Amino acid sequence: MTDYESIWSRGGVNVEDLPDPFAPAQPPPDAAPGSEEPEEQKPRSRWRRTKIIVGSALLVILITLLWLVFTAPLSRALEPLPDPAMLFLSAEGRPIAERGAMKEAPVDVAKLNRLTPAAFVSIEDRRFYRHWGIDPRGIGRAMLANVRAGGVREGGSTITQQLAKTSFLSSDRSIKRKAQEVIIAFWLEGWLTKDEILSRYLSSVYFGDGVYGLRAAAHHYFNRDPENLSLAQSAMLAGLVQAPSRLAPTRHLKAAQNRSRLVLATMAQTGAISRQKARTVKLARPVRQRSPLPSGTYFTDWMAPQAQDAFDAEFGKVRVETTLDADLQRIAVRTISRAAIGGAQAALVAMRPDGRVVAMVGGKSYADTPFNRATQARRQPGSAFKLFVYLAAMRAGWTPDSIIEDRPIAIDGWSPGNSDGIYRGKITLREAFARSSNAATVRLSQKVGRPSVIRAARDLGITTSLPDKPSLALGTGGVSLLELTSAYAAILSRRYPVRARGLPQEPEEGGLSAFFSSRGSLDERSERAAMLDLLWAAANTGTGKRAALWVPTFGKTGTTQDNRDALFVGFAGDLVVGVWVGRDDDKSLGKISGGTVPARIWHDFMSSAVSIDGTRGPALPAGYRERPRPQPQQKPKPPVRHPSPLPEQWSEDSKPLRDIAREIQNVIEER
Repeated sequence: MTDYESIWSRGGVNVEDLPDPFAPAQPPPDAAPGSEEPEEQKPRSRWRRTKIIVGSALLVILITLLWLVFTAPLSRALEPLPDPAMLFLSAEGRPIAERGAMKEAPVDVAKLNRLTPAAFVSIEDRRFYRHWGIDPRGIGRAMLANVRAGGVREGGSTITQQLAKTSFLSSDRSIKRKAQEVIIAFWLEGWLTKDEILSRYLSSVYFGDGVYGLRAAAHHYFNRDPENLSLAQSAMLAGLVQAPSRLAPTRHLKAAQNRSRLVLATMAQTGAISRQKARTVKLARPVRQRSPLPSGTYFTDWMAPQAQDAFDAEFGKVRVETTLDADLQRIAVRTISRAAIGGAQAALVAMRPDGRVVAMVGGKSYADTPFNRATQARRQPGSAFKLFVYLAAMRAGWTPDSIIEDRPIAIDGWSPGNSDGIYRGKITLREAFARSSNAATVRLSQKVGRPSVIRAARDLGITTSLPDKPSLALGTGGVSLLELTSAYAAILSRRYPVRARGLPQEPEEGGLSAFFSSRGSLDERSERAAMLDLLWAAANTGTGKRAALWVPTFGKTGTTQDNRDALFVGFAGDLVVGVWVGRDDDKSLGKISGGTVPARIWHDFMSSAVSIDGTRGPALPAGYRERPRPQPQQKPKPPVRHPSPLPEQWSEDSKPLRDIAREIQNVIEER
């Protein structure tokens, strides 16, 4: 064979005729379409699939273990709850509410009475000290017991698995979660001793009544340290773990004691105690619980997120001092409960000029509905929004004595009318504000420009969406009562915006937040003094005169279309108070307007509040003088006539004597 043939041929076959090694495999020519693969190839493909599945499972396990080793904290069960129990205190230090779950410092099983951990091991995982995280025998025994009982009586999870679930996993019931639980259980057994696992379990397991961990449970149910628990008390606590809510002895004592008997029986079976001891021990009873504080109020529901952000997680209860004044809160609740509003609702919020909320009522009854109408409801403020229109005008150079026309106005087919149907021609801004003239206010808004009105509202802290329409001037954009009251507080304090808060310390702004902070102050003469002039006129001579007190009173009424909402917001002394009345179904209040029931509620609350809180508040502008209140015209009283000692039916002959008697009576009256 020549060299040429040896290069271009293989086995005597020309390379051009050889099959392409990269082409897909072709079925044999005689194989019919859809024919099955040969029998000898089936085990090979099955084995290939099995290797892929097993390899994937091992890879998942390896990744999970690596994640646990490098990221999962072994001490998680020994840490405080991320949302700990909080005890809220009034400004005077009185408890007003408590909420959240309780967890106290961890326990060490080596320091407990030996019967206490024995009770938990006997009922939850009797082979705890002999398995490596999972217990096949325990799973089988639980399945058999459940079949015999016709329901779930026992669980197959070990204590290690329960610790894995509560510390690292969710409570979802799925095969994936169960597989993760098993892997983590093996990992825990490899890294921790049995006593360390049991200590972590007892320190974090749930015992009902919002209590986590053995220490908190011992204090809550028996007022004892866990190191001093008796056999009966240990048995009762061990029994709670299966169904804490259903077995809490404070509410289900009989069920808890029945479960205790079962725990004592299992302790006897495992040799922890004698059978005679199990039969004769007196069952435990929880200590009498003190009158519980409410878990929620309108005020604490609102300020709880502030407290969670301000306090780090701690064991036990976090004592949260708040701005709430217990006396003012009591007056607020009493005032709202006595208000003559029929089936309507009412809300009241009172704060200091710097935003510290001292009283809050979000409705007639928190028990009936915890929906807070002072903070959560977004209702139209009506004429109370005119504060921002007139502030924008003061910024633009207008004064309370500037003249505006109070006559009908039409804008793109919309023509707002005055609520009393009276148009007074050319009037001062002071009179327009005091009488709450809609026509004059809309005309003023058009002159200063709606962007200026919106800017004034934003400066004073209004954050909700505001419609860029002519009707904005009449308060057609929804706001919360709390936010609106905070805006009025800015007039009194001069600083804006005022942020309502329930904690004594104002949160500090740092970094970019402080750099871009839009806090500012009103000009003392052209803005603050002018607005105080207008607010005084409205509260003393205008639509809000029912709210006027014996101390300087400033405020504004608000009534929405068809009388669906009625408000009065104002301030006196060191208190800024907003009152809202309305219906949850948004129906009309009938004849109720901002100047009637809300003004009276405001007056009633402030009359009592000022008497105990004092009348001193932020200093008024230099040279500020209140205008004299108009004195109501009184009809002259008829002179008192003393009855004559001489009968009128005397004859004409007695007329001289009657005249003398009248003269004597006149002399007496003149004196």
